[in-house]
Amino acid sequence: MDNKEIVSYLKEKGVDKVKFAFADIDGVLRGKIINVKKFLAGLESGYGFCDVVFGWDSGDELYDEVNATGWHTGFPDQLCRIDVSTFRTIPWENNTPFFIADFSKDSGRDHVACPRSLLKKIADDCKALGYHTEFAQEFEWFNFNETPASIHAKSFVNPEPLTPGMFGYSILRPSLNSNFNNDLFDSLKKFDVELEGLHTETGPGVFEAAILHDEVLKAADKAILLKTAVKEIAYKHGIMASFMAKWNERLPGCSGHIHQSLWTEGGEHNLFYDAKDEQGMSQLMRHYLAGQLYCLPFVMPMYAPTINSYKRLVEGAWAPTTVTWGIENRTTAVRVINTSEKYTRLEMRVPGSDSNPYLAIAASLASGLYGIKHKLALNIPLSVGSAYSNAKTTRLSSNLYEATLKMRSSTLANELFGKEFIEHFCASRMWEWKQFSKQVTDWELKRYFEII
Repeated sequence: MDNKEIVSYLKEKGVDKVKFAFADIDGVLRGKIINVKKFLAGLESGYGFCDVVFGWDSGDELYDEVNATGWHTGFPDQLCRIDVSTFRTIPWENNTPFFIADFSKDSGRDHVACPRSLLKKIADDCKALGYHTEFAQEFEWFNFNETPASIHAKSFVNPEPLTPGMFGYSILRPSLNSNFNNDLFDSLKKFDVELEGLHTETGPGVFEAAILHDEVLKAADKAILLKTAVKEIAYKHGIMASFMAKWNERLPGCSGHIHQSLWTEGGEHNLFYDAKDEQGMSQLMRHYLAGQLYCLPFVMPMYAPTINSYKRLVEGAWAPTTVTWGIENRTTAVRVINTSEKYTRLEMRVPGSDSNPYLAIAASLASGLYGIKHKLALNIPLSVGSAYSNAKTTRLSSNLYEATLKMRSSTLANELFGKEFIEHFCASRMWEWKQFSKQVTDWELKRYFEII
């Protein structure tokens, strides 16, 4: 719908309020419900929104060393603009109209810290090269028999999983909560976040959802909405859903893999596929893959943005630890899937479910385009078998501090995303590391309290 059609719809339905939201630097949706009169008044010009949302962390604590906003700027309103093409209604909220917003002008980015605006710029660069994108992010998450009140009362210790036992791909286990399971699938479709598949993963109460692929910006919109929508639908059933990358050291972590391919402008032909190639991979795909691998060490915080992200990236836990690629190999950073032209794509396996979809997808696309623009050769050899055991490969950063230092000192990251964004994003990641470093953990108490 365009602006005129949206106005007609709201009048026809007698709508008196709408809801809109945008993603902050951590991928947390921030927004408001506003009167339809205010909505109509700002449809062209935008809506003033305090830019503290880019000056604080996921717990609403203010960053101490960022320039984009802060006490030194007085935390002014910035113009937040609704993208009417994202219109949908929320089926579990009486079909309240909903829109995604960002901080973009028609002429480009308005706020350097806006993740959606960053992805829009990279998507435009891709279009300018003549490529059509097809992307999808898939997520794993754990479900618990908890409420926000009960989990806080427990101090987040020993949450009760929705179901016991390791029931990966089980048809039996979801039947215990069939109303919840079916509500997820059906309500997400009504919310225009249609799933390709929904199933249990190995672990107590863990689900995985794959979203149907779409153009890159729409795919990121659907990914960001899925995470919040799942939590809201779970609330209805007395359940808490967590997209934390690794909540328990004895259980597998939760991934947020990104599937991607480039097509001709009309979307008729998959440019990653070459039937004449022994491995079915086009030269364009090789350049794109080479770019992803080359850039990977310098964009890691966009894939793994939290302290907890790196607890998932360990050997033998279905997550990568090296800068590697393979064909149908789930131990590598990038997996090539190329059974046919229609389904040929790359799966970036580094991101966890705690990733901000706009930033993870922006990193993935920008890295691939870098490889194409520079015609990078795919010099990293194909990994056959376990990539964990190959000592010659480059290791991924083992923590957020190390990854952020690499990104902050990289001229490549500045080239891909702009100096101002990198400065702000890296400062926010360093803040995260400093907050963690001050904490005294249960592990430390058990380890040192008595014996040292």
